[in-house]
Amino acid sequence: MSAFNRGMFKRIILFFILILAFTMEATAQRCRVFGIVKDQDGNPIELATVRILGSTVGTSCNLKGEYSLSFNSRDTVTVQYSMIGYESRKRTLRNPKDSVRIDIMLPTYGAMLGEATVVGQGIQTGTTQKITPVDSRLAPSTTGNGVEEIIATQAGVSTHNELSSQYNVRGGSFDENCVYLNGVEVYRPMLVRSGQQEGLSIINSDMVESINFSSGGFEARYGDKMSSVLDITYKKPEKFEASVNGSMLGGGAYIGWGNKKFSAMTSVRYKTTKYLLGSLDSNGEYKPNFLDYQLVLQYHPSEKWSVDLLGNISDNHYTFKPADRETHFGTMYDAKSFKVFFDGQEKDQFRTLFGSATITRHFTPNTFLALQFSSYGTKEQETYDIQGEYWLQDATSQEQMGVGTYMEHARNHLRAHVYDAGLRFRTKLTGHTLQAGLDWKHEFINENAVEWEMRDSMGYSLPHDEEMLKLIYSLRSQNEISTNRFESYVQDTWRKKLNAGLFNFTYGLRFSYWDWNKEPLISPRASIGFLPSKNDNWTFRFATGLYYQAPFYKELRDTMLTNGIATVTLNRDIKSQRSIHFVTGADYTFRVAGRPFKFTTEAYYKALSNLIPYSVDNVRVVYYGRNMANGYATGIDFKIFGEFVPGTDSWLTFSLMSTKEKIDGNWIARPTDQRYSINLYFTDYFPNTTRWSFTLKAALADGLPFGPPHTDRSRQNFRAPAYKRIDMGLSYKILGSDEDAAAKRGMRTYGYQRREHGFGHLIKNMWIGLDAFNLLGIRNVNSYYWITDITNTQYAVPNYLTGRQINVRLAMDF
Repeated sequence: MSAFNRGMFKRIILFFILILAFTMEATAQRCRVFGIVKDQDGNPIELATVRILGSTVGTSCNLKGEYSLSFNSRDTVTVQYSMIGYESRKRTLRNPKDSVRIDIMLPTYGAMLGEATVVGQGIQTGTTQKITPVDSRLAPSTTGNGVEEIIATQAGVSTHNELSSQYNVRGGSFDENCVYLNGVEVYRPMLVRSGQQEGLSIINSDMVESINFSSGGFEARYGDKMSSVLDITYKKPEKFEASVNGSMLGGGAYIGWGNKKFSAMTSVRYKTTKYLLGSLDSNGEYKPNFLDYQLVLQYHPSEKWSVDLLGNISDNHYTFKPADRETHFGTMYDAKSFKVFFDGQEKDQFRTLFGSATITRHFTPNTFLALQFSSYGTKEQETYDIQGEYWLQDATSQEQMGVGTYMEHARNHLRAHVYDAGLRFRTKLTGHTLQAGLDWKHEFINENAVEWEMRDSMGYSLPHDEEMLKLIYSLRSQNEISTNRFESYVQDTWRKKLNAGLFNFTYGLRFSYWDWNKEPLISPRASIGFLPSKNDNWTFRFATGLYYQAPFYKELRDTMLTNGIATVTLNRDIKSQRSIHFVTGADYTFRVAGRPFKFTTEAYYKALSNLIPYSVDNVRVVYYGRNMANGYATGIDFKIFGEFVPGTDSWLTFSLMSTKEKIDGNWIARPTDQRYSINLYFTDYFPNTTRWSFTLKAALADGLPFGPPHTDRSRQNFRAPAYKRIDMGLSYKILGSDEDAAAKRGMRTYGYQRREHGFGHLIKNMWIGLDAFNLLGIRNVNSYYWITDITNTQYAVPNYLTGRQINVRLAMDF
């Protein structure tokens, strides 16, 4: 078939598919519900959320409290009305026809520490976006950390390693992201060097109710980080619920139960990436075993008091006995082959304990005072003795270019404890929401680390010295600190309605002090959002503020490298890194073929000063330990979100960014200078059925700067290839009702496939899934191993990430 005929054939097929899709849409009977949402005093409630339960169909009230919602008719439709600070209300419609008017009154409700989940086309007046939690069990996942994988697909966010759940936001490092769980800041292990060592994050996606994320310009109530905030609130189950899931990469179980006064959730998760690691170039015996247990208790003895408890135990082990490795790299005209035979092993262990308790006194429905306690402890060890004998040769002529031996040794141990006691206050006045907080943190960290590397090339040790044997790299660190931090904030959100529209002002001040370097910090922050009354499809916002990154232990480590020997001391003169944010953005909501969409764009500029330069070794950030640079980060983000397919949420993001720093008078690209990135998250159902679902995740991100290890930043002027990856997942619902999913798309249901006898009657839903990781088989580069021969010529051998793999999974709800 000629190219012309093939093109015509594709166009004809596409035309008939579109005709079929619009015909199905048209045959589904459309209904409309509309009305006004008011408070107890009869005043309209702006921005109240109205949604159809069991679907993603939703909208927000305009400035007059008016709403209008269209949906496909079915036997029973439940409409939910909700707004922060008010009780939710539900109305059930039986066989709705045409248009139905419902005016609803929402009574005021007791204040909450978390924020309500906004589903569908919620209006974002600040810099924090509310992300709808998705069922990560039905999507392809290589890390088992569903929330972080969703965050990595947002505008301005990127990742270059499918084995890691860490992410970069608008030119920031992994350490510049602040994470809160139920209002408490959480931490990560500090010795993790590679994605292979990473276990499960503390965030369990089975327990998540709401996800709030800000990529810059965030409020004063959030901590001292320079890039982003991820704020997670766990749900409160109101009845018994349970689920189990398993795949070739691990599994988990969750149980929840609750009533009006008490609720409990518990879960256990297991992860192993042995199957994925088998696709790496390095062959050997991989034993990654990661275990996580969580317990969440919530008790409300009366309307005036509530108690919340959370506990987490994480036990992660990684053992690797390498055997051999063969890597082919270069170009068509300059291809090389790198062959290594190994001896030895790596054995790592990361154990963390986390607990928090919150006691809340509700004085009025809109006023509370909460006392919070939290404790984080970690015990980490990274030990390895690995020897390798390598050959580097031209892949075409088989000419030997280098032969040698290397040996790597490490005995790294770290213990850390972080204790936090704090107060939280919140009240609502006419048009104002006031919040304040006070924290005291005590940090204790003890490190005992020894690393060295020996290289022998052509029978000569490197660096070569005729008088003595020298190591190419050696490090010794034996340090301990015990410090205290004091933090406080106050902020106000003022909403003012004028003839021009609704204005939302959020302004606040944050103060912190660290007794290690005796540095007081004052951080003012402000944002404004505007919804024009003439066209409430538009939302505009602007945010600015002064953001400090107070040093943690890793930033203190001042490493002096002399003749390959590194000595680590702790810098008492270190200062906090500083970033001034300027963020402006807009949202536009619209409909295409009756489906809701939202287009978002944000432009930003960050003026950076007092920077502590760093390099990235796989996923470990290694700091210089001194303030010696200034810089900037600037860019623009775009996101289109909506129902590309009826009844499903999908989004596409595109980002442009540049970040550089000035060291010793020279401008150098920062290690996170990713100039562009594109992310796609797409979901769909198979034609004429909702039992088959399809999820596609795609990423294209520019390569990051890199250079030889243990060298000055000025030599890190190379750039890795772009990161390109597509993951695809198929899911089939074996048991369970497809009524809700079918109603979203205007389709017929085909019965409730549930067994009424035996074990089957306990199962509410059951899915089986098949994933294709790295669908196109692209070999992405994670890092480089550098070879130096006796002539001091260096070769960068790429360390490739995982290849194409197939995964089978099973999930059940009870």
